[in-house]
Amino acid sequence: MTQRVELATVMDRLAVDEMVTEYAAAVDDGDWTAYRRLFAADGRADYRSAGGIEGDAGQVAEWLAENLTLFSMRQHLIVNRRVTFGILDNDTGDTAHVRADYVNPMRFAGGDGASTAPDFVCGGRYSFAFVRTGDGWRLRQVVVEEKWRRLPDPRAVTVSD
Repeated sequence: MTQRVELATVMDRLAVDEMVTEYAAAVDDGDWTAYRRLFAADGRADYRSAGGIEGDAGQVAEWLAENLTLFSMRQHLIVNRRVTFGILDNDTGDTAHVRADYVNPMRFAGGDGASTAPDFVCGGRYSFAFVRTGDGWRLRQVVVEEKWRRLPDPRAVTVSD
């Protein structure tokens, strides 16, 4: 590879990685306008393995906006990012695929307000498919594969002095 090609690959990798970070921030902050902007015109998301829906970015953003009000705090930790690049058949745009693991602690809304500890934690793997557009890299598809979740222990007792 030439230095120019290597530099372009590094720049693409950084841009795609930034999109994954922006995705996590948009969901955690409840910024559904930013969430929609991350997707290509034909972008879709699939949250069915986590009890959600599958649909275009607008439909999924509406569903997330409604259902994530259950949680006053969300924090995606997306790690072990594996990035591969390719070219679509009969397409002039470049593609990228990212597989990444996640842990997502959340705090239920309407609690006592004293504790900030998460009381719902889930984890799994994301599969992100990106396409280069005239506006830069955009999500073509997000698939969530939830592998586990931990709910509050209903037997937990609060001890006070």
